[in-house]
Amino acid sequence: MSRPSPADLPLPISERMSDTPGFGIYIHWPFCRAKCPYCDFNSHVREGIDQARWRAALRRELAHYASETTQPDAEPRTVTSVFFGGGTPSLMEPETTAALIEDVKTHWPTDASLEITLEANPTSVEADRFAAYAAAGVNRVSLGVQALDDAALAFLGRQHDTAEALAAVDLARRHFPRVSFDLIYARPGQTPEAWSAELRRALAEGCDHLSLYQLTIEENTVFHARARRGELPLADPEVAAGLFEATQETLAAAGLPAYEISNHARPGEESRHNLTYWRAGDYLGIGPGAHGRLTLDGTKYASRQHRAPEIWLQTVEQAGHATRARTAVGPSERLEELLLMGLRLTQGIPRAAFFRECAAAPEELLDMGRVRALAAEGFLELDEAGLRATAEGRQRLDSLLGYLL
Repeated sequence: MSRPSPADLPLPISERMSDTPGFGIYIHWPFCRAKCPYCDFNSHVREGIDQARWRAALRRELAHYASETTQPDAEPRTVTSVFFGGGTPSLMEPETTAALIEDVKTHWPTDASLEITLEANPTSVEADRFAAYAAAGVNRVSLGVQALDDAALAFLGRQHDTAEALAAVDLARRHFPRVSFDLIYARPGQTPEAWSAELRRALAEGCDHLSLYQLTIEENTVFHARARRGELPLADPEVAAGLFEATQETLAAAGLPAYEISNHARPGEESRHNLTYWRAGDYLGIGPGAHGRLTLDGTKYASRQHRAPEIWLQTVEQAGHATRARTAVGPSERLEELLLMGLRLTQGIPRAAFFRECAAAPEELLDMGRVRALAAEGFLELDEAGLRATAEGRQRLDSLLGYLL
């Protein structure tokens, strides 16, 4: 089978990297076959799942938000992306995916280049399921490969080996026009030479998008408990920084430059859905624990759904949605979110985004003494285009933001 051609090609980079944030819909499937020791996502292991019941509940919560955003006096919205995340959405029945995609297209106008992404694990990949997801409208798959080394995969608690991961990537490329996969680096004992070899192997797979994350120890994870007991040797910060630099150089030389701190793509293959987050755009969060940002009558609201799957399910069946919290995002919070997200992008934050989110120029919003100090150190740039962190600034973004804010 030859690799399919997309019906709608990715947007040109001139459009994809503009200030237009788009309007996305995130749908959370909270179930996995096993919990990874580094994962703090809202994922759960269950022996049995009533797929029909879950399908009905997800559709009902989606319809609730559709009714809110499609009122006659509401601002017209065109959906630019749908993202099925988790958990492991490739454990979702394709019928559920198809029904939700059809509902999105029924409730809202959709962009001609609508991006529909589904996350999948190599252990849950089957040719028939991939064919069904593609038939449902999924046109982009993100695979949780995480490593191309069997010992590293065992350390990370993954249930697949390297051969199975590569077979899954090959199968995905046969069914979907756009394929991305994740790798985790700065693993204990990892050397730059081994990481470079792993990156070359990843590049040989011919994908146009890679997400490369530095291993971090999150609270309430198995790795966090092991680290507190001194059982988990973490990568030295200088080694981790060297691995980060090697990542940037290797991927840029291969034609997949970083467009965000951890994400690399060929021009035009950037994740449209994630760009909506990083540009402080509006998006709906559907499903257990999902977060959303929605602007209504000029006020941006942050929403969060009930996290526990069973409580979420029961609440939706009783009330039509399971929104646990919904609060207005104030001016200072909007500025903070704009900086936290936008400075992750290589493009940075266009001036228009400051006016859209904060109704003022960056010079009126920021401590210009601190901006100038960071610029003098080579970490930040502010000009007529907007505000952006340099490559050196993005490498130490947490510290930069802490000082700037």
